[in-house]
Amino acid sequence: MTRRLAFASVLAATLATPALAEEVVVFAAASLKDALDAVAADFQAETGNTVTISYAGSNALAKQIIEGAPADIFISAAVNWMDEVEKAGLVVPDTREDLLGNTLVLVAHGKDVAPVEIGEGFDLKALLGDGKLSMAMVDSVPAGQYGKETLEKLGLWSAVEGSVAQSENVRAALALVSTGEAPYGIVYASDAVADENVTVVGTFPNDSHKAIVYPAALLTGAADAADKAFFEALSSDAADAKFTAQGFAILN
Repeated sequence: MTRRLAFASVLAATLATPALAEEVVVFAAASLKDALDAVAADFQAETGNTVTISYAGSNALAKQIIEGAPADIFISAAVNWMDEVEKAGLVVPDTREDLLGNTLVLVAHGKDVAPVEIGEGFDLKALLGDGKLSMAMVDSVPAGQYGKETLEKLGLWSAVEGSVAQSENVRAALALVSTGEAPYGIVYASDAVADENVTVVGTFPNDSHKAIVYPAALLTGAADAADKAFFEALSSDAADAKFTAQGFAILN
């Protein structure tokens, strides 16, 4: 049975059961906020169940899950943090899947900013001048890890390392550019779509960093039909449309 047929079956069963509303607790990468909020709103309207979503850096969420935080579903922005949760025995067998993909971009504050060509020899330091380059934490948060990797691959990291302003997650990094506190930042394409105060001025080559993959999984704490129904809803046609509109690539 395909995931979409399974979703229809589980959703029909959920709607047909005259039970009290149930709560689905989701831990999700911060970059998913706008699209996932929309998917959750539709699910809540259709089922009457509540979806509570905690957004943060995937590293922080994975550690919280491993330490016992109650969650039914985890959506990470990187494979390695889902690996850690799975190694801890907290992923329901055969539910993990690669849900979404993304692209890494350079954003600038404002609207009238000239585009740049990103590649080896790109003088990012000159572009920054005395300003900061906003990034998520480069040693732990996926967006920051991808960003550091691509800058190292392109031979740019050593020149800009001292100019990097690190934030606890990618949306916090985006906010520094949105408010003008940093003239440029490295975020996901989906983040740029979500903020009208920034402009994408360049896209980092896909071969300059690991593939950006968002794995999703049902966790062992999931105990009711609503948890399973929402997990299936993440791969529905309606969800795909919302994720695509926010700049994500569909992998499932």
